[in-house]
This record gives sequence, structure tokens and C-alpha cells, in this order.
Amino acid sequence: MAERQTPSSPPVAIVGLGLVGCALAKRLHGAGYRCIGSDVRPQAMAQFAAQGHEVEGSVARLASVAPVWILAVFDTDGVLDVVRQIRSVRTQGDMPLTLIDCSTGDPLVLQDLAPSLKAQGIGFIEAPLSGSSAQIEQGAATLLLGGEADDIATQQPILDALATQRIHVGAAGMAARAKLATNLVLGLNRAALAEGMVFAESIGISPQDFLRLVLSTPARSEAAVVKGEMMVQGQFEPQSRIRQHLKDVRLMLDMAEAQHQNLPLSQTHAALMKAAVEAGDGELDNAAIIRQIRREQRRP
Repeated sequence: MAERQTPSSPPVAIVGLGLVGCALAKRLHGAGYRCIGSDVRPQAMAQFAAQGHEVEGSVARLASVAPVWILAVFDTDGVLDVVRQIRSVRTQGDMPLTLIDCSTGDPLVLQDLAPSLKAQGIGFIEAPLSGSSAQIEQGAATLLLGGEADDIATQQPILDALATQRIHVGAAGMAARAKLATNLVLGLNRAALAEGMVFAESIGISPQDFLRLVLSTPARSEAAVVKGEMMVQGQFEPQSRIRQHLKDVRLMLDMAEAQHQNLPLSQTHAALMKAAVEAGDGELDNAAIIRQIRREQRRP
């Protein structure tokens, strides 16, 4: 765990105050770090301030006080927008700056972004997290790190605060690749659990009994542990959202297509999530994919 920070220590900026950004702020605050939040949404800024944190809407002012920025934005376009704003205000002689990108992004874009930032004196570390916002807050998520070893070593105290388990998978771009590959398996596990639960119910096995069976047999998975009870209870307050995972699966499919690789299960999964979003479930937790499977029930 990171050393406790004094009030005079430089703050950590958190850009993107959604589920992940707020969970990371709690991790940092618990380690003694002072956090300053920023978001394009005024409501998110107000909620963050109501939790006792500082907020700042000006990139120029944020850049003048925070040497490390945690990026928890929706996608790589969001990362690039933050970078454009930083570049517009940054001048020679400014304090060293490091960006720690916790979003799940486009590996090829991030691979090219890192050296261009380094040329401007800006460090860049990929740090997507494998786990829901609840797991992130509990320290149970895994931090996948991409970037130069020296940069990662320099920011080790902050990275220690963000997650207790960290895996350095290679240069910039590799962490996004690792996150997409593992998310493919995780997402399909959730969908398989939901489909199995709907099937079991159709043949006379209650969702609660089915979940108990899954957890007691080789069908057990982390998805069943984390999302099973949500499916049984029909409670889908988001820890991670269908809309966001659909974004990730589309990235997977685009990358696979570039490699001439077919991903038939992920294609089906993407269609299922697209239908769920169109039905109004995009902001619900990923466990709510069971609602879409139920909607697709064939009538006699």
C-alpha cells in the first residue's frame, strides 16, 4: 500500500468520474492521496464534490497542480481529447506529467500515442482493470500494465494503491490487448450463465436452484459468483454496464477482423448486447443481459 500522503503532497487528478473513476478515487483516498476530479458532466462533478473531493474543470489549472493523472474515460477518443487539451496548455518547463490510462482502449492508437507523449515529456502508462467497479473499490480487481518498466516503477506507490494485483504485460498497447482478450472470456461467461439460467427456468428449475447447482459443479465460474445472485434477484444496479462492454466487444471484433480471425461467439454476443441497448438496458449492469435472453424467448 502507498505511503500516507501529507496535505502538502501533490494531488492526483482523476479524469472521468463514472463508476471506475469514483472507485479509484476511494482506493487512492484510502491510501492517503488527495484527489481532484474532473468530468465533462457537471452532475458527475457535483456528486464527486459531495463525496468530499475537490473538483476542477480547467485543464490548465489541473495541469499546474497534479503531476499524475488517472484517466477513467469511456474510450480512446476520450483519452485523445484529454491529451489534446493538455497539449494546448502545456509549455516548455512545465512540471513532469504522467498519464495512467485506466480505460479500455484501442491498442493500436495507444501504442502510437505513448512515444509521441514521451517526446513531449509526458509519461504514459496503460492500466486497464479487470474487474467490476465494486471489485476495484475492494482492491480485488487486477491491474493490467502496459508501458516502460521505468515509468511503472516510478509510479509504483500509486499503482499499489489502485490494485493489490498487477501484471505488467508489455509495452504500451499490450495492456489493452490483454484486457480485450480476457474480457472476451468474461463476457461470454456472463452470457452463458444467463442463457443457462433462462434454459433451466424453462424446464422447471428455479433460478436460485440453478445458481446453486452451477456453484456446486464444474460449471462454476467467477461470473456466476459475481453476477449470479444479481440475475436471480433481478437487481441490476450497475457495477459495469452493458453499453460499455458492447464497446469493448466491438473493439475485439474489429481487431480480429484485421487479423482475418472469425469470432463467432463474440459476434452473437455483440448482437445480443446491441438488442439490449436498443431495448433500453444499456445503462444496466452486465448481468441484465439475462433480460434480453428472456425477451428472445420463442413463442409456440
